[in-house]
Amino acid sequence: MAGRVGRAGAGTLDLTEVHRFANRPVRLPGSLRWDVLALYQGVLDGLGLAARSHDVTSIGIDSWAVDYGLLDADGQLLGNPYHYRDTRTDGMGERVWETVPADELYRITGLQHLPFNTVFQLAAAAGGAQLAAARTLLMIPDLLTYWLTGSVGAEATNASTTGLFDARAGDWSPALMGRLGIDPSLFPPIRRPGDAAGTLLPYVAAETGLPESTPVTAVASHDTASAVAAVPATGPGFAYLSCGTWSLAGLELAEPVVTEASRAANFTNELGVDGSYRFLRNVMGLWLLSETLRTWADRGLPAELGPLMEQAARSRPFAALVDPDDPSFLAPGDMPGRIAAYCARTGQRPPDDRAATVRCILESLALAHRATLRTAAELSGTDVRVVHLVGGGSRNELLCQLTADATGLPVVAGPAEATALGNILVQARARGLVGDRSEMRQLVARTQPLRRYEPQGDGWAWSAAAARIGL
Repeated sequence: MAGRVGRAGAGTLDLTEVHRFANRPVRLPGSLRWDVLALYQGVLDGLGLAARSHDVTSIGIDSWAVDYGLLDADGQLLGNPYHYRDTRTDGMGERVWETVPADELYRITGLQHLPFNTVFQLAAAAGGAQLAAARTLLMIPDLLTYWLTGSVGAEATNASTTGLFDARAGDWSPALMGRLGIDPSLFPPIRRPGDAAGTLLPYVAAETGLPESTPVTAVASHDTASAVAAVPATGPGFAYLSCGTWSLAGLELAEPVVTEASRAANFTNELGVDGSYRFLRNVMGLWLLSETLRTWADRGLPAELGPLMEQAARSRPFAALVDPDDPSFLAPGDMPGRIAAYCARTGQRPPDDRAATVRCILESLALAHRATLRTAAELSGTDVRVVHLVGGGSRNELLCQLTADATGLPVVAGPAEATALGNILVQARARGLVGDRSEMRQLVARTQPLRRYEPQGDGWAWSAAAARIGL
């Protein structure tokens, strides 16, 4: 995790990292949790460092989606939040669908089925003492904002990932909650990106050295929503890939697509800035690579990414391929072993060495990008002419080129810090320093380093490779 200070204005957009801190899940008996208190201390430490080196005029917090904290009647946190990779949600989809069938749930929420969606986490928590004692549910960035300000609210882009949000109405669905036995009073009023979220509590001001009057602004608190806000598109017809642990692949639309075809393809409709919709699908992403490197490092094997990428670029194309979204890849553990097992299970020879494993991962991700973006365009009736790849994956030159080759479209890579830039831009716009969404994106395009990758190679080879793994 990182704390950054940004400056934005006419012709100016830059970031300075002031603090970086770990975000390590904690394995407890029977559960996997987030150490949210350590995260909050990291936020306070970062604000303190920022106060000593910069004139801080606004604060905004974004994070991942779906996970939440529960507060009791005194406003105190009821235990560390569960991690979305915890297995307690196994089978919860079927339990929820007994009450609200999957197709009806999709028509209301527009949300793709992921086993860890908030609605399924709450189904797993039903009947437990913790949920019974809860009076308020806050998504992770809203929880951190609450501890800074004492103000309770639910930012819309993150709320839209819960499976309890009406996609068309743009607000919570109390009727859906009631049918599922979930108390609607748990959920605070919706905030939109750019809304004021309060000012600093006295103890936060004393801890950080910032004035109590420092405003906290509701940004697009789902990190992908912030990243999409900073996509440097200067015209229509673009798709985006927010590429990190997950690859969020899709389009920005004015209206949700909640057809049966989009449900069958498992596409989601999550809110973006200015009431836009992020019509996308989650692809497992560079989690496969990072978990592979971690496994090798734990075994004492060389796991330096640079040399491995050079070797992977020279490895034989399409020697082995996997479906990145196969459920066997979701949990932490021996990723190289699971890749080899997948290949054996599907009649392929497992990768011969570490470079071949890296090549397998990146080609498989490029194929998943190709399939997802083509389906998004078809379902929405959109003509895609360019792909913007933002986030940490934009630094991976081989992945960018393979994605261009697989999609047959130019890929514009960067900015790598799209999430932080989108966060800063929403804060800046709330203070009148930048204009509308189009002007925000033009500012990104003018000020950030970008690289364009043109498609190369044989499109038929990519089609044949896609057919091998059903993509």
